[in-house]
Amino acid sequence: MNRTRGALARTGQYLALVCYLVFLAFPLFWLLSTALKSPQELGSVDPSWLPRHPSLDSFSAAFEQQPLARSALNSLIVAGCAAAVSVAVAVPAAYAMVRYRSPVSKAATGWILVSQMFPFVLVIIPLFMVLKGFHLINSLTGLVLVYVVWNLPFALWMLQGYVRAVPASLEEAAAIDGCGRFRTLVSVVFPLLTPGLVATVMFSFVTAWNEFFFALVLLKSPEKQTMSVILTHFIGAEGAADLGPLAAAAVMATLPSLLFFALLQRRLVSGIMSGAVKG
Repeated sequence: MNRTRGALARTGQYLALVCYLVFLAFPLFWLLSTALKSPQELGSVDPSWLPRHPSLDSFSAAFEQQPLARSALNSLIVAGCAAAVSVAVAVPAAYAMVRYRSPVSKAATGWILVSQMFPFVLVIIPLFMVLKGFHLINSLTGLVLVYVVWNLPFALWMLQGYVRAVPASLEEAAAIDGCGRFRTLVSVVFPLLTPGLVATVMFSFVTAWNEFFFALVLLKSPEKQTMSVILTHFIGAEGAADLGPLAAAAVMATLPSLLFFALLQRRLVSGIMSGAVKG
């Protein structure tokens, strides 16, 4: 009886997992199917699940209508720089907050939690005025700074768990062997933080890559706009969408995130689990 119940429970779990995977994969499948359909199929009143005559015309039209290559490069620069700077600042800050407990570190932890509750609309006007004063409006540098500030609370919160998982006795042993503080951090602590660093970089990169609101408000020139903003140019003034090129551009905007997750999947999963269990 117990074996039967266990088998039914496992079957139910696998069935729920399959349903969840289908739920996640279906939008991507439909997006790719739409991108590969010809204009005649897209205008049909009887849509099909798969393109009857696969075509790359939508991809060609997307590149002709909008500067997708340039916007993809802008997104890559902004997301890569934002992720790198966020982690570079968050690692020593998280280490100091964990190893040196003080009222300042407690206040910083409280700030991390409170800052996550601020909606974008609440900060966009003062943020715009500050960046305007520094002549960073319509600048990729200004957008990188915004993403760094916005990613830092999450990066700090995530990395604190990994720093706590590193035994302080290892640092004490390194100090006995004659290592200074910097050498201990580089040679002992940082290698043990690798799974957490990979997970934090991934989430910071994907967050910056997909972000839309700040990029829409702060970037005005088409040659400086990111991929997420360029996608809106495929929608007309009255809301009519050029469906084929829009789907093709959306597929290309989705690929970098999927490729990063595919390449770093094991590191990402182990990093998340390590932070959740040990933090």
